[in-house]
Amino acid sequence: MTTLSRRTFLTMAGTLPLWARAARAASVPVGIELYTVRDALAKDLMGTVRAVAKLGYQIVEFYSPYYSWTPSQASDVRKLLDDLGIQCRSTHNDNRVFTPEGIQKAIELNQIIGSKYVVMASPGQVSTADSWKQVADRLNAGAEKLKPLGMFAGYHNHGAEWQAVEGKRPMDILATNTDKSVALQFDVGTCVASGADPVAWITSNPGRIKSMHCKDWKAGGKEYAVLFGEGDAPWAKIFEAAESVGGIEYYLIEQEAGPADEQLMRAEQCLVNWKKMRS
Repeated sequence: MTTLSRRTFLTMAGTLPLWARAARAASVPVGIELYTVRDALAKDLMGTVRAVAKLGYQIVEFYSPYYSWTPSQASDVRKLLDDLGIQCRSTHNDNRVFTPEGIQKAIELNQIIGSKYVVMASPGQVSTADSWKQVADRLNAGAEKLKPLGMFAGYHNHGAEWQAVEGKRPMDILATNTDKSVALQFDVGTCVASGADPVAWITSNPGRIKSMHCKDWKAGGKEYAVLFGEGDAPWAKIFEAAESVGGIEYYLIEQEAGPADEQLMRAEQCLVNWKKMRS
């Protein structure tokens, strides 16, 4: 048997957490919120999905225009996803989906394309604490409808949710008043832009940060025009929190600024930055 010196043993022991973190990071796939390439998507949906898959994105998230698809169109999209070996795990929706009339169509389309998270990304006109509680009620009703199907409701924050209303942040109202099965899809950029603490938000909502929009923000003029990994978000701490307590299942890179003809190029550079950061 080989005898290890105490120093060698301690050195090896100290590297184990690094290996564990690397393995954990590798197990969480990265995708793209397709709003990043919205102009290309509007011109050529299938070609743009092929293009982001070729860049190396493993998951795509379709946003609200998908809701106008027919079941036949959704089936064509699902076949493309399967052929490319990528997935759609969630969709980005406006508030009409979370109505008794709207939820059934969302269920049908999401089931066809393989998505299990129906995420509300726009609550409509909301200005009081009570009206934010009503948004929570709509999410809960949607969750009850989705749960028997193995699907889940979710909520995606923007900037307004971090600004106090009657002494409470809407995000806190929503987190407190929704069922624990309602995923809190975390848009990091808007949180950082508002001055809120992204790590504190994740750790205060364990198990509910199922997905995350990895959108960056930088003070001093660039703001949302900055590429992922080049802004003010403390990504290393965010990833650690998301993967240790947040319950993260997948990440979605989002980049929402820049000329239309540069969107695919910017999506590519964001993924390059991601790989450097996560290697």
